[in-house]
Amino acid sequence: MTTQDAVDQLAASVFARHCTSRGILEDVAGKWGVLALAALNGGTYRFNALRRRVDGVSEKMLAQTLQALERDGLVRRDVQATIPPRVEYSLTPFGATVAGKVVELVELIQDEVDRRNVG
Repeated sequence: MTTQDAVDQLAASVFARHCTSRGILEDVAGKWGVLALAALNGGTYRFNALRRRVDGVSEKMLAQTLQALERDGLVRRDVQATIPPRVEYSLTPFGATVAGKVVELVELIQDEVDRRNVG
């Protein structure tokens, strides 16, 4: 088997309609998924603080995004038994790895935009 064949075999699953990794990729790569992961890469946030950090996201979209990322094993939701209940969101080890890659992509794009605007 050639190296290209091995790469094609690995990559083929994400291109398959029913592959589990495809669903996770869709959740991560969506606009709000990218921004939520990048924000959570900076630490633990309560819902409203995260909503302020991800400017422009509606409460409904952020809730749906966090639920999807939690279901995918990227985000941890910690409910503390206080009155009122305190809910905090953070990254799982898998989420931290993915968020690190997402932040690299975000920084690459921001650097390129900055470079274009300078010249």
